Order: sequence, then C-alpha cells, then structure tokens
Amino acid sequence: MSSIEPVIAVSEPTDGVVTLTLNRPERKNALSIALRDQVSDALDALAVDERVRVVVLTGAGSAFSAGFDLGEFEDADPEHQRRLWASSDRFHHTVLRFPLPVIAAVNGAALAGGFDLAVLADIRIASETAWFAHPEQAWADVVYRPLRDLVGGGVARDLVLTGRRVDAREALALGLVTRVVAPDEIAATTGAVAASVAAAPRAVLRRTKAKIVAAAGIAEDLTTLEL
Repeated sequence: MSSIEPVIAVSEPTDGVVTLTLNRPERKNALSIALRDQVSDALDALAVDERVRVVVLTGAGSAFSAGFDLGEFEDADPEHQRRLWASSDRFHHTVLRFPLPVIAAVNGAALAGGFDLAVLADIRIASETAWFAHPEQAWADVVYRPLRDLVGGGVARDLVLTGRRVDAREALALGLVTRVVAPDEIAATTGAVAASVAAAPRAVLRRTKAKIVAAAGIAEDLTTLEL
C-alpha cells in the first residue's frame, strides 16, 4: 500500500465519528482497483479501532462517485481481470458487513457502482445536487439485491432495468435517502446525524448492525455479479 498514491482520506475519530472521503475528484471519484482496495483496507482497520462508532462516507469535489473506473475493464489480461473482480467482491462485502453504522453523505452524482456504494451504507443523506442512476444497465450487470432490500422489488426493478436518473427529491420520496439538504448544509447535517448515532455505546451499535447485516440475507460467498 505504501507505494500506491492514496486516493482516499480518513479523518481521525472525533467523538466516535470518522469521515472516509473518496479522493479522486479529477475522475469524479471513480472506483478504481486502488480506491476500492484502500476503502476496504481502511474499513478493516476502523472496524477494530475502539475509538470508532460511526463512519461517514463521502466524495471529494462535486461528485459522490461516478462508479467503477471503466478504463480498467479494457485490460483483458487474466491476472488483471482476476484482481479486478476480487477487489470488487471484497469491496462490496466489506462495506456491507462493516460492523458499525455507515452513513453516506451523497454530495453529488452517485452512478453505477457509486450508487451501489451509497445503497450499501445504513443511512443516506443527500445534497440537493445529488442524483442516482444505473447507466451500466445498457451494457453490464447491475447490483440488485441491496437496492431491493432498501426500496422494495418494484422500485428496484424499475431503476436497474431502465437506468433512469433519479434526482434528490425523488430519491427522498422513494426512500433511497432519508434527508435532502442544501449543498452547504450536507456536512453539518451529516455530522449531526452521525453524532446522534455515535451517542450509543459501541457494543450496542455492533449488535444492531449485526441484525441489519443478518436481515439482508446476503451470503458471504456471493460475487459482485451475483448480488
């Protein structure tokens, strides 16, 4: 990890809250192999840090995340493809199964894998500039089960089959997000929600999160393409 340029930023815990920022603003925080691995490594470390009770996920710049870095799919080398999908599988399960609450501060576009990342969080707070879509439905498999768990089968099928754009207000109506705030208020609002969650004892939060993960009913050996 030391020879790879950091593409995330992780704050020090403050009253139990840590902010993990996707930090590739020049690429709209596209989820490269390196970024996915760094997020997974960071969450693994935070999971065993007794100072941590809540993690906030957000993106640097104007986007939450534009999804997977499509340029990485062009390399057909078998070892590269193995690493690409292994990184993806680990990333999805690490976020889904993180043993403490995760809050997504969706500060802008959340597309494809970025949409998935927001859905894998426990709570989503959106800026008025946020929007969601699965444009990859036109050429690739779409992650379905975590979205279905969140909004129900009817809405999930509509979103994954059409790839249509959902703005922040519609996302609120659909139950994709719980709050929509002005862009300059998302940090403060997310911080207040995180503080209210972090007021609970860490052990209680871990037990509650274990119930959330169990209720999702997603087997640990499912690959990204099976989700």
